[in-house]
Amino acid sequence: MPRKNQECTSTGGGASTSKKRKASLQSNSNREDSPPPRDDLSRILRKSLLPCGYPMPSKIAGGMRLVNTFELCFGNLDGYSEEQTSIKLLALSLCQSIVSLAAFKGKTRQFTCTGTIIQHTTSSMSILTSASLIRSPEDESKILDKLEIKVRLPNGKLVVGKLWKYNFYYNIAVVNTKAFPELRAACFHNEVTANVKFSQSKLVAIGRVFESGELMATGGTLLYKTCKFNCQQLMASTCKTTKAGIGGPIVAADGKFIGMSFYYKDGAPFLPITILQKCLKHFNEFGRVLQPWHGLRIGSLQAEKLCVREEVHDSFPHAHDIYVQKVVGGSPAADSGIKAGDVISKLDDFSLSNAHEFHELILDKAESALRHGEGMHFTVSVLRPSSGFQFCATISAEVIDTSKQNMSNQNKSKENSVRWPVSKTKWLYPDDVRDADMMPLVRKCRRPGYIYEAPLTTDLSRYTRL
Repeated sequence: MPRKNQECTSTGGGASTSKKRKASLQSNSNREDSPPPRDDLSRILRKSLLPCGYPMPSKIAGGMRLVNTFELCFGNLDGYSEEQTSIKLLALSLCQSIVSLAAFKGKTRQFTCTGTIIQHTTSSMSILTSASLIRSPEDESKILDKLEIKVRLPNGKLVVGKLWKYNFYYNIAVVNTKAFPELRAACFHNEVTANVKFSQSKLVAIGRVFESGELMATGGTLLYKTCKFNCQQLMASTCKTTKAGIGGPIVAADGKFIGMSFYYKDGAPFLPITILQKCLKHFNEFGRVLQPWHGLRIGSLQAEKLCVREEVHDSFPHAHDIYVQKVVGGSPAADSGIKAGDVISKLDDFSLSNAHEFHELILDKAESALRHGEGMHFTVSVLRPSSGFQFCATISAEVIDTSKQNMSNQNKSKENSVRWPVSKTKWLYPDDVRDADMMPLVRKCRRPGYIYEAPLTTDLSRYTRL
């Protein structure tokens, strides 16, 4: 009997202890520093990440962070220095010409970038941006299937955009949308000359975040160097931007548009306005950008390595022209006798001082050839440092139409194809190798009223309050 009572007491005490433990656990679960249940956290992450096109983490760990997102801003302009003040004023003078765009497939966002209003009428406006906005991640030569474009205006309003023209070689696209009277088109520079004096000019890169609409700007200078991207027409700058600035304008100190920027960790490369204007002209006149095929890959001699400069200097001490980096086998340039390592000093009767002059003249010749139904022939003056010879070579180039899917054009298109890599959004963990290429973190968006909050913090404690 006592044993029975004793057993009952023990059982009752156990039940009481169980209740206390349950109450204690419930109390602890309400504390802000306790992690949420894994299922709840997964649900929160899924709800935050998937609509933005971001990947789910493979595991949950302290110190994990999402890198290479479209929400990272650039340009820390919190100071009061003369340089920062001038950058702010310049960005403000253009703010009504800068928008942000996003491409959607269904309800999932695929890409976001910056755009510049280049034409404004009473009924519509045209926005210049990067073709990365519409490029399919599965096949870089095609546009996104079932594409929907949204444009965020400077006042935060969202409107629908419609793709008008695009070109994947130069990675440019033009999106049209309805006009708003308070917005205006950006002013273009008439020309950009890549000479030594201009290479020291101050530049400003401007962008706008899609989710928040925050305006961004950062300063830099033009670099006299070859860009890392496989596009000969690009120029390089020291402007440190993020993915959100892709497609945004590069402007000079007077506020005039001189190019469209792309993203690279060492500084924003940009397509100069001289090339952009010719592309826009081709869109209007021919419905596409004319792509001449000559088989030359060239660069400015001043930007080449010292060993290359020395080799040229030994035979031609005063040469400051165009250096032939590569000649495609079987191309018109190869047939003319030009070889890699040669130097081109003239195109027809025009003396060349940099590679951009060559590209501009070639686009003009392609335009003239198509308009008049003539062949595209031009003569170049060549210096051959390996032998000290000088000669003239005639190149019978072609204007290819990439829209025609015959084998000849496809093979030539491959020679003209350019990859425009964009760092993918991914999760990094404390035990991962911290590669600077994968973590170009500058700052988070801090615009007042900024509601969107992607899980970018290093800890997950904030989810306990959700």
